[in-house]
Amino acid sequence: MRDVPNEKPPKPTASQEEWLAKARTLSEALPYMRRYAGATFVIKYGGHAMGDVETARRFAADVVLLKLVGINPVVVHGGGPQISRMLERAGVKSAFIDGLRVTDKQTMEVAEMVLSGAVNKELSHLITSAGAEADVRGVGLSGKDARIMTCEKVARTKRDPDSSIEQVVDLGFVGEPKQVDATLIELLINATEHDYIPVIAPIGVADDGATYNINADTAAGAIAGALNAKRFLLLTDVEGVLDADKNLIREMSREDAAELIATGVASGGMIPKLETCTAALDAGVEAAVILDGRQPHALLMELFTDHGAGTLIR
Repeated sequence: MRDVPNEKPPKPTASQEEWLAKARTLSEALPYMRRYAGATFVIKYGGHAMGDVETARRFAADVVLLKLVGINPVVVHGGGPQISRMLERAGVKSAFIDGLRVTDKQTMEVAEMVLSGAVNKELSHLITSAGAEADVRGVGLSGKDARIMTCEKVARTKRDPDSSIEQVVDLGFVGEPKQVDATLIELLINATEHDYIPVIAPIGVADDGATYNINADTAAGAIAGALNAKRFLLLTDVEGVLDADKNLIREMSREDAAELIATGVASGGMIPKLETCTAALDAGVEAAVILDGRQPHALLMELFTDHGAGTLIR
């Protein structure tokens, strides 16, 4: 028997390295695809990333991919920067209290026009375009359609720093979900003839017929709870929840979230995000994630890799 010299395998070419990397990515993702097959994910898409066309297109393609691997994505979008730009053009100044926009009648009209009109239809169109080859279609809705979201006026109080007396804060036409009817959403995501992805603007209607602007995080969390979603994902302008030293917290409990708010580590717009995540978990959502929507494919990295991409809250 002849001795066969130990020869080193040939070094992969650049093209082969690229395919090997894709194979490793797919190998890592497959267990997660199996785990999530048939599950409903509610994704809140917002922040300044919405104003970047390429980022929005990547997001639309990623959402279509989720549908194609057997996940039922439901998108709830914000549009705060777009509303602010439109209000500036109209010469209307905005005020915020604890991350919530104070909304008078004129502001409400602009908010509905921007959210239910321009933003909602553009995002639905991007999803439909990204899914054209596989016939995946984005369907634009608002919380007013088919009574998806019945709301009531937000009641907020704020402690006066001088007197320590709790004062009622009037946010105008700012609502919070009172009831979510997910019938239409479920009909769309469970349709057998076509693959639909609901895209929902955070506008609701009260029992008296008045229209209210709802914080998009809050609206998305309420919808996630009504759907018993497996994941509630908030794509925003920050990498996730930061600790007191400004380091990213990879995983935390709802009790940890409450402590961050109580100690002031979480402030501004992060407060309603954490409150919404906690409410969604209490409503039956398995886990919530806060992550940076500006990062390319952050959604896929969070769902299909071992290391994730943001802060997971259970």
